[in-house]
Amino acid sequence: MSMSTSASRRPRNNAKVAAVSGFVGSALEYYDFFIFGSAAALIFGKLFFAPGPSAMLLSFATVGVAYVARPLGAVICGHLGDKFGRKKVLLLTLLLMGTSTFLVGCLPTYNEVGMAAPILIVVLRLVQGLSAGGESPGSSSLTLEHAPDRKRGFYTSWTMSGIMFGIVLSTLVFIPVASMPESQLFDWGWRIPFLASAIVTIIAFVLRRLLEEPPVFEEVKENAEVVKIPLVTLFRHHWVTVIRITAMSLFTIINTILNVFALSYATSVVGVDKGIMLTVIAVANLTAVAMGPLAGILSDRIGRKPVFLSGLVLQIVMVYVFFAALSASNIPLIFLTGILLIGVAYTGANSIYPAYFPEQFPVKVRYSGMAISLMFGLLLAGFAPVISELLIGGDKANWVPVATFAAAACIISAIATVASPETFKTPTALLGLKESTKGLREPSAEKSAKVVA
Repeated sequence: MSMSTSASRRPRNNAKVAAVSGFVGSALEYYDFFIFGSAAALIFGKLFFAPGPSAMLLSFATVGVAYVARPLGAVICGHLGDKFGRKKVLLLTLLLMGTSTFLVGCLPTYNEVGMAAPILIVVLRLVQGLSAGGESPGSSSLTLEHAPDRKRGFYTSWTMSGIMFGIVLSTLVFIPVASMPESQLFDWGWRIPFLASAIVTIIAFVLRRLLEEPPVFEEVKENAEVVKIPLVTLFRHHWVTVIRITAMSLFTIINTILNVFALSYATSVVGVDKGIMLTVIAVANLTAVAMGPLAGILSDRIGRKPVFLSGLVLQIVMVYVFFAALSASNIPLIFLTGILLIGVAYTGANSIYPAYFPEQFPVKVRYSGMAISLMFGLLLAGFAPVISELLIGGDKANWVPVATFAAAACIISAIATVASPETFKTPTALLGLKESTKGLREPSAEKSAKVVA
C-alpha cells in the first residue's frame, strides 16, 4: 500500500485526536508521577524511613530514583516504539504508571515492616521511572508525525500542557489531604491520591486506544525500512544530536526545584503554610497549561529557537527573584514570581521541546532519539531537590546557591540551543535528514514530502 493510499483512508482530524489524547494521557500519567513528588516533600520522610536528620534527604532521593530509571525506560520504549509503533508503547507506559502508583497507596510503612518499606517504595518508583521514560517522548513523536507541517509546535504543545495539568491535579489533590489532622493524614489520608489513580488509568487507557499510528511511521514499516537496532543507529549517526538535546533539556531542573524542593523549603524552613504553597504551585502550573499552546503557535510563526531561548533567559532571571520572595515570606510576591517563573518563563521553553527535540531526528530513530536524549538530561532534574537541599543547608538565607545552580543549567541549555538547527519550516518527512544522509538516508523521504505537501 502506498503512502498516499494509507493517508487517504485516515480521518483528517487525526492530529486533533493525537493532541487531545496527548493532553489527557500525559495529564493523567503525570498526575500519578507528581503526586509522588508532593508526598515525598510532605509525608514520605516521616512514614517510610527511620526517624532522623537524613529522612528528608532520603525521601527526596526517592524522587530522583525514577529519573535514574527513565533512561532505561527511554531505551526500552524507544526501541519498541521505533520498531513496532508508538501507540502500543504508549498503552504499555500508561499501564505501568497506573499500576505502580496504585500499589504505592497500598504500601506498609516503616513502623509496620521496617526496612522493607523504603525498599518497596524505591522499587515502585523505579517502575514509575521506566514508564515516564517513554511517555512524553512517545506522545510527542506521535503527535508531531500526525500534525500539519506548519502547526507542529501548536499540536505537540498540548502534550506538555497535559503534563503541567497533571501537576495541577496532583497538587490540588494534596491541598485538602495536607490540611487533614496529622493523625488521619499519616494514618490513611495520604493514600487517597495514589489509590484514586486506578480510575485515572482506566480513563486514559480507553482514550489512548483511539489513537492510530502516524502515516509517516507506517510508510517506514510498509517499505521494510525499520532499523533492526534503533539504539545502534542512533549513536552511530546521530550522537551529536543526542548530546546537544541532552544539554538543551537541562533547564527542566526548574520544574523539580519549584514543585518539590521549594515546597519543602517554603513549608519546613521558611514557615509558609502548606496549603498556600500548594496553591502557588497549582496556579503557576495552571497558567502554564494555558500558555503552552500560545507558545507553540508563536514557535510555528517565528521559529523554535527564539521562543525557546527567550524562555531560558527569563528563567535565569526569575529563579533569583522567586527565591528572594520565598525567603522573605512575601506571599503576594511568591504568587506573582511563581506564576512568572513556571507559567511564563519555564513554559516558553518547556512547551516548545515536544516539537523541537524530535524534529531533530529522522522518523526511523525519532522515538529513541527523543526519549534517550531527554531522559539523560532529566537525570539532573531528578536529583535537583537533593542537590538543592544540600546547597541550602537548612538556612533560609542561603538560597543563592540553589538559584545559581538552576541558572547554570539554563545557561548550558541556551548554549546548546544556539548550536541547534532551526526546524519549524522543514517538512515532517524531511526532518533530521541533514545529519543522517552520511549513513542513514530516508529512501522514501522525497515521496513522503510530496504527499505531505
